[in-house]
Amino acid sequence: MTHKTLFASLLATSAICLAISSPAAAASTSDRAREAIAAAEAKIHTAETMGADSQAPRETAGARATLATAQEDFKTDHREDAIQDAIRASAMADTAIGLTQQHKDAAIAAAHDDQRATAEAARDQVTAAQAQAAASQDQTVAAQQQAADANARAQAAEQSAAASAADAAAARDAAATATANAQAAPVVQTTVTTDHATAVHHVVHHKATPAKPTTTTGAARTTADDTTTTTTTITPQPQP
Repeated sequence: MTHKTLFASLLATSAICLAISSPAAAASTSDRAREAIAAAEAKIHTAETMGADSQAPRETAGARATLATAQEDFKTDHREDAIQDAIRASAMADTAIGLTQQHKDAAIAAAHDDQRATAEAARDQVTAAQAQAAASQDQTVAAQQQAADANARAQAAEQSAAASAADAAAARDAAATATANAQAAPVVQTTVTTDHATAVHHVVHHKATPAKPTTTTGAARTTADDTTTTTTTITPQPQP
């Protein structure tokens, strides 16, 4: 909208200049002076509406002062001077409008730059937050894996301890069974008795002769008349 206003103001200024410079375009000098003053007033009003009094205060004040001079010239019947002063006032107003537009364009560009910078900073923050969340998730997964490994090791240790306890219990049971079997086994005792038959000796007297050496064995011989008796006794152990 501001660009359109500026463009329309420039066109109006050009049209006024052409109308004033062309003798056939105006009926009299008074009419041309009035048109020039009206155009200058419109330009100054446009500049002030755009904020030229703050963005281009010197140019706006100069345009307003020159317009006042043109109006004074018109009142004192200095029509040509009024026309020239009005044209200068319009030109100053155009300058104020241009400077104001430049300031606004620069402000808009700066605002866009700030918006882009803010957006980029926000994206960077989002990226950093996502990276931090991913790192936290990785740490959580690692902690869960460590906990699972620890649980697996604990279960393995429990199973090993249970197996060791079972082996120890089996060994104790085997020892107790062996002891019970040994205590319950009967005592077997075997007695061998040999009865010798009584021999009848006949006394025979012989003539004494020198004695000859004889050989005697330590074991007694068993004759056919001897009786051998084998006795086996099984005594069971008392039950506890």
